[in-house]
Amino acid sequence: MHMTDAAPLTLLLFDLDGTLLMAHGAGREAKVRAMREIFGTDADVMTYPFGGKTDWQILVEVLGPHGYDRAAIGALMASYEARFAVHMAEVIRTNPAQPLLGAMELIATLRQQTDVLLGVVTGNTSSTAPIKLRAAGFDPAWFPVGAFGSESDDRRDLPRLALERAIAHAGRDIPAQSVIVIGDTVNDIVAARANGMRAVGVLNGFEEAELLRAAAPDVLLEDLTQFLEQVPLRVS
Repeated sequence: MHMTDAAPLTLLLFDLDGTLLMAHGAGREAKVRAMREIFGTDADVMTYPFGGKTDWQILVEVLGPHGYDRAAIGALMASYEARFAVHMAEVIRTNPAQPLLGAMELIATLRQQTDVLLGVVTGNTSSTAPIKLRAAGFDPAWFPVGAFGSESDDRRDLPRLALERAIAHAGRDIPAQSVIVIGDTVNDIVAARANGMRAVGVLNGFEEAELLRAAAPDVLLEDLTQFLEQVPLRVS
C-alpha cells in the first residue's frame, strides 16, 4: 500500500475471530494441546468463553487455580506461543477458516486507498494470527501493523501498541481520533474507547447483539458489507 505525505492517514484496526473470519474451533483445540504441553493442564479451556479476551488474559484466568500467576505465565509465553502455533497449523488444516461476509471485498477495496493503513488488534498470539489469516484467504502482509494477545493480558493495551507501530511504519503522526477499531465484542469497544479511538461493532460475531448495542459503538454494523456505506473514514 503506497501512502503519500500529503493526505491525512486513517488507521483501521481489525479484530480477527468474529470480525474478519471464523476459524470454527481451530484455536480452541490448538490451545488445549499447547497448554497441556507447557502448563501440564488444559484447565477446562474447552468450555471457557474467549470473546474479546487476549490469549494472555485467558491463561491468567484459567490457570490461576492451577498455581500460575500473571508473571509465571508471562515467563512461559514465548514457549507457549511457539507450541500453540505448531498445533494451530496442524488443526486448521482440518478446521478450515473462512472469511466473514463482506470481509475479503472490504479489505481489497481499502487496500487501494492511499490514505488508509490496515492493521489487526486481536486476542490471538502474534504467531497464530497469521496462520488464521492465511487459512481464511487473507495475506498477513495486507495488515502491516498490529498488536496481539501474547503481548498483554489487558485488551486495552493493544490498540495503543498498534498505533505506536503504525506511526513508526508510516513515519508520521496519526492522532487517536484517526484510528478506527473494528470488532465483534464489547471488549473491542472498551479497548477503543480507552485509547480515544473510534469504535465500530459488527454483529455477525460472538457477542450477544444486545450487549454490543449497549456498549454504544460509534457505528454498529450487521456485517462488513455495510462498512464503506456507514463508516466515515475521516474525522468530521
